[in-house]
Amino acid sequence: MTKIAICDDEQSLLSANRAVVENFLQEKRELATIEEYGNGEFLLADIQEGSYFGLILLDIEMPEKDGMELAPQIKQYLPNVLIMFVTSHLKYAIDSFALSIFRYIPKQELKPRLYQALEDAFNYIRLEENGVYTIQTQTRMEKVLLKNILYIQKSGKNSVLVTFEGESKVRKSLSQVYEEINRREFFYIDRGCIVNIIHIMQVKNGEVILKNGESLPISRSHIQSTKELINSYWGNKL
Repeated sequence: MTKIAICDDEQSLLSANRAVVENFLQEKRELATIEEYGNGEFLLADIQEGSYFGLILLDIEMPEKDGMELAPQIKQYLPNVLIMFVTSHLKYAIDSFALSIFRYIPKQELKPRLYQALEDAFNYIRLEENGVYTIQTQTRMEKVLLKNILYIQKSGKNSVLVTFEGESKVRKSLSQVYEEINRREFFYIDRGCIVNIIHIMQVKNGEVILKNGESLPISRSHIQSTKELINSYWGNKL
């Protein structure tokens, strides 16, 4: 069961966030618990004392300790937690990339943006819990976590799965691997390359920039579809 924390110093927005989350959980029949915090210090203190959360909705503009300051401190204790920033100011969106924030939600469009972000978050959590790609030959069997795959590239008659830890090669076509994975997080940016959308930090000058710093070229035929997918996933215009 996913544990969700909502942190906002304004009670009206705290209630609005909770209402969207509860509506999502009910409609999608997802199981989760919700904890509310009106102060970032209290949230951090609970985490420091051992409280675990899989997802945190965090207001950026708060007194004493704002979300931009709080997020990296939370990550020290919960490195895999998904954090969503909720704010009125667009200027924070770029900074949120550097902090590995899962999603940025404008308060002005709270209901539609947060609902979609929650759907993506729960898909990611399922990917994290259950997603494995198995490579099996006569001499070896290897399980690769889907969440760790940065991209998959064609190499002759093989497909190469590139992760943070290294590379894993499988003697299958790229299209076959794509069909076997069958996850919306994976899509083509070129006929010879599939990327995992959760690791894309930026699209710039016809390339996707990944969390590990690598840049991959997007073919002309895939530029528009790539931008549309990223826009839909992040809920922001690139």
